[in-house]
Amino acid sequence: MNLSEIGYRRVVVKLGTSVLTSGERSLDKAHMVELARQMASLMKSGVEVVLCTSGAIAAGREHLGYPALADTVANKQLLAAVGQSQLILAWSQLFSIYGLHVGQLLLTRADLHDRERYLNARDSLNALLDNGIVPIINENDAVATNEIKVGDNDNLSARAALLCDADLLILLTDQKGLFDADPRSNPDAKLIKQVVNIDDSLRRLAGGAVSGLGTGGMATKLQAADIARRAGIEVVIASGHHPQVILQAVCKQAVGTHFTALDNPLESRKQWILAGPATRGQLVLDRGAIVAVTEKGRSLLSKGILSVSGEFDRGATLQLVDETGREYARGMCRYSAKELKHIAGKHSTEIEPILGYDYGDAVVHRNDMVVL
Repeated sequence: MNLSEIGYRRVVVKLGTSVLTSGERSLDKAHMVELARQMASLMKSGVEVVLCTSGAIAAGREHLGYPALADTVANKQLLAAVGQSQLILAWSQLFSIYGLHVGQLLLTRADLHDRERYLNARDSLNALLDNGIVPIINENDAVATNEIKVGDNDNLSARAALLCDADLLILLTDQKGLFDADPRSNPDAKLIKQVVNIDDSLRRLAGGAVSGLGTGGMATKLQAADIARRAGIEVVIASGHHPQVILQAVCKQAVGTHFTALDNPLESRKQWILAGPATRGQLVLDRGAIVAVTEKGRSLLSKGILSVSGEFDRGATLQLVDETGREYARGMCRYSAKELKHIAGKHSTEIEPILGYDYGDAVVHRNDMVVL
């Protein structure tokens, strides 16, 4: 397998509970180390890897000796609280075999829906990747009462892929992929190797949960695939026990079900920005900044800002205008109005000395901006 010809630069790998336990009650450390080996191989070849892992509740049950607990939300939170530390410890030990460190991000959907929290999570994720650390993401089940339900980590992994601007999302499960019939009851069911369009008939094929061990099934994986592909991210659903499955998926070998990404993800992102909440303020730009943003495809830097109007928090959608009020672009801002009033017109190198911290050189990153 030639890892030097990989076409992806950033990959999210989602592992379901049934993959981590191999269908048993406890974590299958032997299989987990094999998965860690494949991810480590990618990291060593220059591909950044984000791991979205289930298994906290299963790890909690194992650590406590499989206690007889009522099936309540509070008890699931208890098991998740105990198991999360055991799960991250296991991954830390396994990746350390290959000389890699891990960093834990516990998220809820609210973290990804709130724009300021979204930007904070993205900054943390990118900082880990920039320093060669494997981010390990899980749902914060110990506190997220509304999130302990079918499909959390499938959908969370898709949103994590959007969060880190991944190229590929790999959803590993206890099935070989998506079939044209239920393989559990129909021996003639055939694997669907390629999906270009997700429609209602395909959703009906996805059915329900395959395993009683986790909280997700094929239907939620299809939802996750749809979210990711709309953002221009390719998706593979495959068996977590297929030999070399992660490496094969990244090397674009035939494994599982491959979902092609939509052709115009940037248009989808622009539509999202334009269709989002009403703009909360304006940034008046000088001529050089307008040219850089509209003609050269660059991010907006603090140096090009003449003035700031409106009261807004970090992550708000703003209008980028000239001195006459003509709007040239719109985008999500990485700094609040209060912060911008201190750094407007200043060089990027002055941001940290002025504020005492910084959220990066870009005030509005080109990936978070639509030119009108």
